[in-house]
This record gives sequence, C-alpha cells and structure tokens, in this order.
Amino acid sequence: MTEKIQKLLNDSPVARWAALFLIAFMMLFGYMFVDVMSPLQNLIEVQRGWGPTVFGTYASAEYILNVCGFLILAGIILDKCGVRFTGTLSASLMVVGACVKYIGVSDWFQTTEFAAWLGTWWVSMPASAKLASLGFMIFGCGCEMAGITVSKAIAKWFDGKEMALAMGLEMAIARVGVFAVFSISPWLANMAPVSVVRPVAFCTLLLVIGLIFFLVFRVMDAKLDKQLGAVKEPSAEDEFKVSDIGKIFSSKVFWIVALLCVLYYSAIFPFQRYATNMLQCNLGLTAQAAANVFRWFPIGAAIITPFLGSYLDHKGKGATMLMLGSILMIVCHLTFAFLVPATDSKIIAFAAIVILGVSFSLVPASLWPSVPKIMPSRYLGSAYSLIFWVQNIGLCFVPLIIGKVLAATNVNNAEVIAAKAAIDAGAQDLIIPYDYTVPMIIFACFGVAALILSIYLKSMDAKKHYGLELPNIKK
Repeated sequence: MTEKIQKLLNDSPVARWAALFLIAFMMLFGYMFVDVMSPLQNLIEVQRGWGPTVFGTYASAEYILNVCGFLILAGIILDKCGVRFTGTLSASLMVVGACVKYIGVSDWFQTTEFAAWLGTWWVSMPASAKLASLGFMIFGCGCEMAGITVSKAIAKWFDGKEMALAMGLEMAIARVGVFAVFSISPWLANMAPVSVVRPVAFCTLLLVIGLIFFLVFRVMDAKLDKQLGAVKEPSAEDEFKVSDIGKIFSSKVFWIVALLCVLYYSAIFPFQRYATNMLQCNLGLTAQAAANVFRWFPIGAAIITPFLGSYLDHKGKGATMLMLGSILMIVCHLTFAFLVPATDSKIIAFAAIVILGVSFSLVPASLWPSVPKIMPSRYLGSAYSLIFWVQNIGLCFVPLIIGKVLAATNVNNAEVIAAKAAIDAGAQDLIIPYDYTVPMIIFACFGVAALILSIYLKSMDAKKHYGLELPNIKK
C-alpha cells in the first residue's frame, strides 16, 4: 500500500491541482464564449436585426444537437475512450463551432452570396443568425462534452481527496469567465467602430488557447493512467457496457437528480442570456452599465463555491444545500419580477444578483460531487452525460420560450413600438424597453419545482443512505 501511494501522480498536491487548473481554464474560456453575446442583445438587434424570438432561437441552438442525442453518445465515448480522447475532441469541436459563429456575425459575411441564399428561406431568421446558430450548435456539442469530461477527470484525480473543493474551484474559475466576458464583451464591442464581431473573435482565440491547455493535461493524465495500470488491472466487471445506460435510466434517484438539475439550471443559464437587457429595460442603463452590474453574479459564485466545496468535503450536508439554493433562487427572480421595476433601485438589483450568485454556489457545489455517490464509477461518465442531456432539454427550449413570451407580452407595449419605429428610422443608440415581468415569474416557478425535488431527494437519502449528507473526504 505504501508503495502505491508513493507512485501515484495524483497523490502529489502540486500535480493534481495543476491538472485541475489546466482543465478549469479550458472551461473558463468555454464559458466566456457561451455568454459573449449576452450583454449585446440590444446591439445585435440594432446591427443584425435579431429580435427577442431570433435571439432566443440562437441561444437555444447551443443545446439542439445535444438534445437530439449527441450527449448520450458523448457519455459512451467518454466511458469507452477515456478522458484524454474525449477532452481533445470536445475542445476541438468548441474551436470549430466558434469559428463558424464568428463567420456568421462578421461584417464581410453579410454581403456574400451564401448569406443572400440563407436569407431566402425562413425569412424571419436573418442569415447571420442562421450561421451563428449552426456554429453555436457545434460549439455546444463540444462544451457539454467537455463538461462531463472535466467532471469525470476530477472524480478520477481527486478520488478519496478534496473532490468537492476541486469541483467547486473548477466551477469558480469557470464563473470568473462569465464575469470577465460581461466586462470585456461590451467594452470590445463599443470600440470604434461599434461592432458585435470583435468580442466573438477575441473569445474564439481564447478557445484555441484552451485546447492547448488540455493537450498539456493529456500528457499528465497519460502518466497517471500508466501508474494506475501498473498497480491495478481492470476487471471485466469494471468495464463500461452499453447496457449500463438502461441501468442508469431505471434508477429513481438518477431521475430526481437529473430533473433537479434541469429545473435549477433552466432558471440560471437562460436568465444570463437576458439579464443584461432586463437590467437595461428596468433601470434605463446602457449595455455596458447593465453588464457591469450583472457581472458580479458569477463573481459571488466564484468566491463562495470553493468554501462550500471544502465544507462539503469535511462536513457534508449536500442535500440541505440544494434546498437552500433553490429557496434563494426563488426570492431573487421574484425580486427581479416585481421589486426592481417598482423601485428602479440599482442597490436592490445588485443585492439580488449577489444573492443569486450565492444560490449558484450552493447547488452546483453540492450537486455534482453527489453523482459519484449514487452511480458506479464504470459508467460515471454516462451518468454525467445523461444528466447533462436532460439538462440540455431545458436549456434548449427555455431560451426560446422566454424569447417568445417576451415578444408576446410586449406586442402592444407602446414604448417598445415607439423605440422600434425610431430604430427603423435610423436611430442607433436606443434601448427597446421590454417588460420582463412574466419571464421572471417563469424563472421563479422553475425554482419552486426545484425546491420540491430537493426536499424529496433529501428524504430519499435519509431512507436509502446514499451519503449525500456525509462528507466526501474518507478518513
């Protein structure tokens, strides 16, 4: 036993934390690309004609191929081919998709014959949005595949160690990416000449750097696998089988966790797409000022998540944290629906954003380290992928639903009609003042459903003893 401990690379704190940071920064750049357009909703409508429905369709595009089955395939690839192959594939898909999206929003593409042809069908969707959505679909396949790969990689490198802290730090670093892009994207776009293209190009370059980081991690992971192979030969019962997918789907606790995940994240990630514009409309802010307010949401999550992860490692209480996170999310969305429009208070809006960041720390920090407790390691990758698949169903349809609801509830809004008429007449710097009350109520309803499921999950844990309330570090 002593010899094994001395030989394994992940027993070195420097090595395992270095490995974590390499894959975490790849995800940071991925998160930046996901939200690069979020602070620019008003600008993209003015420059490219993307109304709320078009913007919602574009936001949904990230998840379409995943919902159609790619994520299930990704989990099988991960369990069959391993972390290194799957991670390289996912990082490459992110780069390819980003390049296609960049072409779609670029100025020169708008005058090409291909753009003209794209504009001849589905005329309510501009050619730029169609190609950008295709690129976002390809990127989304890579990003979600990378997410499950990173989760399995951390479970492997931190088995029996600071797993929740490691997952918390990985999420915290990724959240810093959201903070950064909400700060950088409007700043880059507002450089003369004002353009939505510049931020997309910048984040595409960062994804290339992320791919290089993962290739460095590959070298480290290969060495660890070589050491693990020297001390333990895998048995036939440890190997993943396609039939294991049926075992995952037949697990009741899997569905509770998956549904909890889709409900919670459907009230977070689609909200991020619309948050800047919501603050613009409710508080009369510029895109830059609104993004500067909302950017503190991921920073609050980034600061708190590692501490919560450490607490989970040493003290437990994961199921309880899921309940608390859902309650905070409900309060915040109802605040955005009613209190912020009624008071026009930046302080209240900022407080709600910070509290939402605390909620976003509580749920992911406790949810993802719980999956290895309910699923055997041989199909852990597929379990993560199927949870992500269910999550992607919500993330695919919710932005589109919110966009349609936003358009429908403002169809007779006199201020919106006047602003659009002014833009058609040549105005460039106007804010279209949408009423976001109904979309915010919808997000709050997701939180209520997530709270009900988290209470049920805690009761199941008390009966079945999954260990969701127990610490992760083995003594």
